[in-house]
Amino acid sequence: MSTTVDSTHQIKESPDSVRAFLEHLKVERRSSQHTLEAYSRDLSEFWTYTQSANEKQVTAQDIRSYLLQLRRRELSPKSIGRALYCLRSYFKYLANRGLVSSNPASQVRAPKGEKRIPKVLDVDQVKVLLDKPAENRLQKRDKAMFEVLYSTGIRLSELVGLDVNSVSNSEGLIQIVGKGNKMRVVPLGSVAIRAIHDWLETRGPSNPNDPLFTSRGNNRISTRAVQVRLKKWGEQTLLSDRVHPHLMRHSFASHMLESSSDLRSVQEMLGHSNISTTQIYTHLDFQHLAKVYDESHPRSNKAQKQTNDD
Repeated sequence: MSTTVDSTHQIKESPDSVRAFLEHLKVERRSSQHTLEAYSRDLSEFWTYTQSANEKQVTAQDIRSYLLQLRRRELSPKSIGRALYCLRSYFKYLANRGLVSSNPASQVRAPKGEKRIPKVLDVDQVKVLLDKPAENRLQKRDKAMFEVLYSTGIRLSELVGLDVNSVSNSEGLIQIVGKGNKMRVVPLGSVAIRAIHDWLETRGPSNPNDPLFTSRGNNRISTRAVQVRLKKWGEQTLLSDRVHPHLMRHSFASHMLESSSDLRSVQEMLGHSNISTTQIYTHLDFQHLAKVYDESHPRSNKAQKQTNDD
């Protein structure tokens, strides 16, 4: 029996194959530390629940019972679905290596949950946020970071992973290393390019392989530092403490779709492997259209209400 894995979470009373599966994710699939910890935690809880000593003994009914137990704990459908996806991946790994005859998790359906539509800033709010003057070195760095977030829609982890040579000012492009070390190149707006130039000029000499955004000690900036600084800008400009990097990503996607309706291009820029992930932003677009209709069309519900009130 294996008792530990190479992550921060302890695996208790689980088969040795769990260690091999997590190592497979780490080395061959190049999964993030966050994914490794989540899978480690999910597998630990599953084996603690089943009390089974052998992966060959696990049935589809065992997995259904486990998911029902998660539901009784009032976990969200998203969390339950993630646990099921973890088990599917794990047993698929075992089946591919002949360690089990079939994948019991493949017979279990994930719970359906209501898709939450992401909140976004409107264009005017983004303008207020990003038009804040940068008066010193730290603010010029912050302004460049936030302009890049909104200009490209990249993830926070992708932003802090950028190097100086990730940006091609002459071509207006930026090279991004996304999930699973997948590379993609996306356009970079002129305002963001200018903000990066101002930051690098203020920062001083740098090498191509140096981090693009650095802390006061010239180390690569942390994700937490970006979150704190953006929240502060939001408080100062929008009087809101709810501005965060992913909100900038949501706003980018929504505004791009409102203007272009080009779902495939937005999918590529966001780095989504599945277009269904990008499609959630079409709901935001429909909301925008409905709002315009209600405010403009003479036969809309809002217009009819105003007529009746008059």
